[in-house]
Amino acid sequence: MLQLSRKQAGWAAVAGALAAAYMVVRTKTKQAEAENPPAGQFVTVDGVKLHYLQRGAGPVVVLLHGNGATSQDFELSGLIDMLARDHTVIAFDRPGFGYSDRPRSTIWTPAEQATLLAGALKTLQVDQAIVLGHSWGTLVALAMAVDNPALVRGLVLMGGYYYPSPRADAVLMSGPAIPVVGDVMRFTVSPLLSRLLWPGLVKKMFSPRPVADSFQRWPKWLSLRPSQLRAASAETVLMIPGAASLRHRYPEITMPVTIFSGDGDKMVNHEHNAERLHRELLQSQLHTVQDAGHMLHYVAQDEIVRAVRDIAEGRPRMDFQQTTHPLDVDNEQPRVLH
Repeated sequence: MLQLSRKQAGWAAVAGALAAAYMVVRTKTKQAEAENPPAGQFVTVDGVKLHYLQRGAGPVVVLLHGNGATSQDFELSGLIDMLARDHTVIAFDRPGFGYSDRPRSTIWTPAEQATLLAGALKTLQVDQAIVLGHSWGTLVALAMAVDNPALVRGLVLMGGYYYPSPRADAVLMSGPAIPVVGDVMRFTVSPLLSRLLWPGLVKKMFSPRPVADSFQRWPKWLSLRPSQLRAASAETVLMIPGAASLRHRYPEITMPVTIFSGDGDKMVNHEHNAERLHRELLQSQLHTVQDAGHMLHYVAQDEIVRAVRDIAEGRPRMDFQQTTHPLDVDNEQPRVLH
């Protein structure tokens, strides 16, 4: 009887801790959403509501963010404003991120997301666009290119994972995506643990460079909401099969492709991904950024804008290959060497 009482006391303590964690997460979520309301517009496709930012005028450029991020990532890096000087920029919150829906009835593979976004562009009366993807967003961009080649005028890929390889994070970060147990985790302990791990993860993404000053304004608790943690966890699980499903279709891509990669990237391997894709796509150009990590859009904005402009004008620069950006120690800004 005493042993049963101890068990009951233990379960009561666990339940109390989970309830307290739930209240903290709920409060932080409401506060984050109140302080960071939707900044753009909405379009609904097949019952799925997507949030997007649109700015500028000219040839259309579509921006697809990485896992765990939102369209705000391109805002803070300055890339939206820079591209909007000469282009119509449409930056989506991909399904489940920011303020976009992610129905649980669909497995949101790169191909599924590409189909949804193509439908969104059709609704927005966009017939053709240059598609720029970062990290997980590159898989969606590639899926759009192989499934809707008439829509995609060219690709700009940054820090992408293109070929399947073993990844520990596919297991370690899968928790919130597990039905029932994951639902309990993402409303209680997962956001709190993720907040503790946040500084180390961000440092790893930007390493070997320091974290960009503008990124300090990132609304952390908006990314740690239960809904977004589930989306991020699901995409971590889908990353390897997503790359595996696309790898054999890369030869179908015939439009211009510019690949950006950081040789110091600690999230994806440069040789296994960027260099390999460049060898496979004969019409591609590889732009390697020395002493740079995963967050290339905070480092090489000028070159990214130039790559987009060259595709829009139909004149990709053939001297692009292997251009590098050594780190200027004095001011922590890249120098362009041609």
